[in-house]
This record gives sequence, structure tokens and C-alpha cells, in this order.
Amino acid sequence: MPNKRSGGGLSPTQQAAKFLGVSVLAGAVLAGIALPAVGALGLAAKGSVESFDDLPVNMKTPPLSQRTTILDADGGQIATVYSRDRTVVPLKDISPYMQKAIVAIEDSRFYQHGAVDLKGVLRALDKNARSGEVSQGASTLTQQYVKNVFVEEAGDDPTKVAQATQQTIGRKIRELKYAIQVEEELGKKKILENYLNITFFGQQAYGVEAAAQRYFSKSAKDLTIEQSALLAGIVQSPSRYDPVNDEAEALKRRNTVLQRMADVGDISTAQAADAMKAPLGLKVSKPKNGCITSVKGAGFFCDYVREVFLTDPVFGKTKEKRAKIWNQGGLTIRTTLDPQAQNAAQRSIKDHVYKSDEVATAATIVQPGTGKILAMGQSRPYGFKKNETQINLSVDQSMGGGMGYQPGSTFKPIVAAAALEDGMPANKVYSSPYQMAYPSPVSACDGKRWMNDPANPAKLQNENSSEVGPYDMREATAKSVNTYYVQMISDIGICPVTTMAKKMGVVRADGNKMPQVPSIALGTQEMSPLTMADAYATFASRGMHCTPVAIESASRRVGDKTTSLEVPKSTCSRAMSENTADTINTLLKGVVEDGTGKKAGLGSRPSAGKTGTTDERYAAWFVGYTPNMAGAVWVGDPAHKRKMVGITIGGRSYGKVFGGEVPGPIWGDMMSGALEGKPVEDFNTVHIPSSKPRDRGDGDDDGGGRGDGGNDDNDDSFIGGLVGGNNNGGGGETFPTPSFSIPEGFFRGQGNGGNGNGGRFG
Repeated sequence: MPNKRSGGGLSPTQQAAKFLGVSVLAGAVLAGIALPAVGALGLAAKGSVESFDDLPVNMKTPPLSQRTTILDADGGQIATVYSRDRTVVPLKDISPYMQKAIVAIEDSRFYQHGAVDLKGVLRALDKNARSGEVSQGASTLTQQYVKNVFVEEAGDDPTKVAQATQQTIGRKIRELKYAIQVEEELGKKKILENYLNITFFGQQAYGVEAAAQRYFSKSAKDLTIEQSALLAGIVQSPSRYDPVNDEAEALKRRNTVLQRMADVGDISTAQAADAMKAPLGLKVSKPKNGCITSVKGAGFFCDYVREVFLTDPVFGKTKEKRAKIWNQGGLTIRTTLDPQAQNAAQRSIKDHVYKSDEVATAATIVQPGTGKILAMGQSRPYGFKKNETQINLSVDQSMGGGMGYQPGSTFKPIVAAAALEDGMPANKVYSSPYQMAYPSPVSACDGKRWMNDPANPAKLQNENSSEVGPYDMREATAKSVNTYYVQMISDIGICPVTTMAKKMGVVRADGNKMPQVPSIALGTQEMSPLTMADAYATFASRGMHCTPVAIESASRRVGDKTTSLEVPKSTCSRAMSENTADTINTLLKGVVEDGTGKKAGLGSRPSAGKTGTTDERYAAWFVGYTPNMAGAVWVGDPAHKRKMVGITIGGRSYGKVFGGEVPGPIWGDMMSGALEGKPVEDFNTVHIPSSKPRDRGDGDDDGGGRGDGGNDDNDDSFIGGLVGGNNNGGGGETFPTPSFSIPEGFFRGQGNGGNGNGGRFG
């Protein structure tokens, strides 16, 4: 005769034999439990035996979904996210009172019977037959555990959840067979542990540890008698016995559990009486889930990490597989976010732009040579309330961002890099008139040519009428002369520029291809701050471009095992020669140290950068870098409707906003804080021979009054402008406005969806 198992009850073999031996009775029992009418019991019984025999032997148990923790680079917690709030704990870390309470109220004969409690089944059948309805069930704790496994496997699919919980004979039979398997493989204690970790306790809490934290703000191991009874009572109907929303009903249910514990001898009558007198004693912790729980203003970075996980094939070959892993959770993800840099970015943003302002700002910092994203923040917080948003203004549309923003003259160094790589000398001179028609034809990729319309040629002009060439590259870059850069791109062709942009990771924020038009020299294609910061990091790392990365490492806990996951790696490749990068660094270094970008300067720490302000002042930028860090700051209206003219930002009034006037100081304060205590490094620079075709005098005739190329506050007030710094020339400060019109559809604007041709291909 087979021995009984140590857990009590019949062995699995006895269970199966008994089940099959009384199949007719079992069918009747199942029908009686599931249906008030019992007219077709014979057929049901026959079907039960066949279904039982046809079921597969092994039940696949999916890993329990748990919370995921996202950490910064130093191991500090950024946020917790989960599909189901659950923390799996071993039985030893669950209060003995909790263990007794759940057994007492859900399956008091748990330790006496096997997978199926025939005595309980007959009792339930008799009661249901007498009442004419299903007033009592007969599922054992093991069967309930099996059902919860099916529910867990269904995930958030409502159809699968319905199938896992439907009151049918077929489902009951499947539960019975799998329950026998579970009893054989796991034993009573492990079944109880699994049950307490998988079951739903209401208020978004899955598993007893999450429930203890939710209702009492304590661990499951510290639950008292009355607290254990309350949680055990919730399981039967989490909505009906919800203590947060119906204290009276929950109290009544808790006392029922306490009485049951006394009836079965788990606690004394006196203990039960004392516990019944106690109030519920709730200390509710509100459920928090998702990137909205982020600290340090890192909600958008947290969201970016989630997007990386869901889109990168390294985490799973298909979108469905990646989503399943993410939803199951149990992940610990250490990111690249540098807490010092992140705090500095958020502090600077808060000081300069208010969340209630008509415009917003977004800032990102990238580490040159590694592609690590060190900081990512914006003035409108992550959320759903007024002046909050879930759109990440720092990233591309495919990663949860918007359509991007025209970068203006911050794109010009990319054009210069392409020209230098093409063999152009750094002191190249162009006539650079104040106004001109776009040269035509201009070579493009694949043997195509861009042609201006001879009947109505597209024209452009410089910001100030005093900006009349000839200019060399150093002065044209310092003053951000539009006509110089259009002559440059017309000379080398469009294809080298778009190719260089691609090598530097520069793509449109909406994912569309960069058009083959000469107007790209003026920064007319919408980009994201992350893209621009990453591109300028290429200059800082002497020509090596590294793709952005946000995740340092990741691990996944399934049951008691923790495994490391492969994570995306930055791909580094040479975008330009060291000499080209050093030349760009030389051109841009003086801008923030002794030029129009003084408001973005970092004092004695060497830095380089460029600003830009788009036409109509819908956007203003500062993108700059040191050898250690590269950062981009954008300010503007995400909807591309509010011009930054006659506007108040951060409590200050501005007649007209320039790249050096608002983004520049944000960048300066952000980078100063991020770099505090970091090594001071200098750039490798090159000698650029002077090439002055004529005496340039003391500067522009608009009040600039400087002997350093006429840099003043107003150089970047149109697409292609440079840093707006202090007017140190002693003359009156002026703010000229672009005085010419652009042919409709010439720029690929954010508002009209134009293609930016400004001409045709021939």
C-alpha cells in the first residue's frame, strides 16, 4: 500500500485512482458545484473522464510578475515600475498568523487532504443542492493556486483572463489534474508560499508582502493576528471587503476570519475576542507605479529607459517578447544617469524657466567617448496635471518625444566639419554678401542636383545689413553668417553634409530622411536635444561618435534565481579625423570664453559651443561641450505657436529671446554644477592662419562696437545666428528683426509640414 505523504492526505497516485474510480460522482459533483440544474450529469461525467485523460501532464508555471527597480549610475533608486505590484518573499518571511489565517478561512483541511478534498466537495454539493444555487465552493487552496497561475499567465489580456476564471466543468477538471501534479511536485509548505505570493489582495497589491505594505506599511513577517485576519478575509472578494473603501464590511469579514481561526484551534477564544475589539488600524501607503514615481526630475529619463527596453532587440527578438519580460518585471536596471549632473540640470532648469511659462525648456547631457546619457530634464514635469506632460521633449518621436525643433545655426558646425573633411582650408574665404539668391545648381546625392527656381529664386540674407563679406571661416562662424554657410554647402555639395550628419548620429526627430536641400545649412530640419548633445559630443571626443546609451546593466529575478541580462552597447565609430574635430573645437572654443557666449561660459574651465535662434523665434538653442561632457538646451513652444517676442520666462521679461540670452545661461549653470569637482581638461586645438581680406574696422555699425569681429547680442536672432552675449562695445544695444520673407514651403517647418526644397532637382 502506498505511503501517505508527509504533508498529509493521499498520495498523487491515490488521488488519481480515486478520481478516476469515482468519475461519475466527480462529474456530478462538478456539475453540481458549477450549475444549479443537474439534469445532464451522466453526459457531464463521461466528458469529464475523457477531458481528464486528454490533459497534458505538466503545468507550465510562468514567473510571477514583480516590480522593477530603476537605479542611477551610483545605485540610487530613480523609480519603481510594475505591471503588478508584487514582491515575492519566502514562507519564513511571512507571519505565522498570516499563514494560519489564510488556511483557516480558505481551506481549513489543507494539511489533511490531498489536491482534492472529496469531503469538502460533497459538503458543497449538498449545500448547493439544498439552496438551488451556488452558495458554496469546494476548491482547495491548491486548486485556487492553480487557478491563479492561469490568471497570471493570462496577463492583461481580458479574453485570456475570462477563460482562466470561467465557471465551466472543463476548467474545473483542468484545475483538478494540475492540482494533483502540484501536490506531488511541491508539497504543502511550498504551495502555501506560492499561494500567498500570487494571490490578489486588492488595491493593486499582488502577494502578501505588497498587501502588508499597502494596508499597514509594514513587512508581511510583522503582521499581527488581527492584521493577518483582515488580509486573509480580503482574498475571497477584494472589492467587497476592501478596507479602504468599506471599513464596516472589512471589519465584519476580519472578525469572521478570527472566529474561524479560533474554531480550528489556531488561536484561543480569548485571543480572537481581543483581536475582534481592535480597530482595523490601517496605515495605508498609496500605490505608486511607473515613471511618475521618479525622483530628481528623472521621470522622462525613466520613460526613455522603458522605451529602450521595449524597442531594443537585445531584450527580446519581438516586441511581444520584450513587453512580456517588462510586464513580468523583477528587473533591476542600473542606468547611466549621473545624480550630480541630473540634479544640476533640474536645478538650472527650475531657476530659469517655470513650469507655468508659455514656453518650455529641455536639456540633455551626454558623455563624449561613451555615449552615456548623464542627465535629461525639462521644465514641464512628468505627469497628467496642468503644466505637466508625458511627452519627453528631449528625445525623438519614436522614443516618446515630439516632432523636434529646428536647431538653427547650431547645425552649422556640422556643415563646417563636412567641408573640412572635404579638404577645405580652415581659412577659406567667401564673398558672403548681405543678401543673395541660393546658388544653383547644387550637387546632391546619387548624382542629383538641386536647382533654384529661375522664375522665382529662393533668397536669403544675413541677420544685420552690416554683415557683408568677404569672410573667412573663423569670422563667419563667430558671426554665424548665413550667406557664408550657404556658399560653403553650395561649393562642397549637399551630400557630404547629410553624410557627415549621419555619421554624427544627427537624424530628424520624426524619423524622416534628411532632405537634399541647401537650406539644411541654416538648421531647418527638426532635431531633438539628445540628438544635438550626442552630435557635439563627437567634436569633444576628437571625431569619435558613440551612439547614446541609457542602461549600464540589468538583472532579472525569477523565483529565487537572479540572472544578468545583456544590455545595449554604445557603438563608437570615427565620424571625422582628429584634425577636423580639433579645428571645429578651435572655431567654437572662443565663443563661450571671450565672445558672444559669455553668459554660457564656465570661467576657467575650457568650453566650446554654439547657439541658434530660429526664424520668428519659435525656438532658441545652446549646444556646447567640454572634453568631459556635451550638453544641449532648447527653449521654445513645443506646439510651435508662441513666438518668443514680448515674453516672460522664469519671471524675467524679454523683448526678444536669443540663444545666448535664455538657453545659454541654463547651459552654463547646468554644466557648472555637473562638472563641479571633475577634472579640468582642455581641448586639442590647431592654428588657423588669419585671412583678413580687408580692414574690418571696430565692428558692426549697429552698436556692437567690438574689435573682435563684431560679436554682439544680436548675431543669432535668425536661423543660423551665433551666441548672444553681452554688448561690450559701448554702443547702444539693438535687437534687429529678420526683415525678409521666405518663399512658402522653403523650410521644412514644424507647423506646415513643408519639405524644405526651396527649389527643384534636375
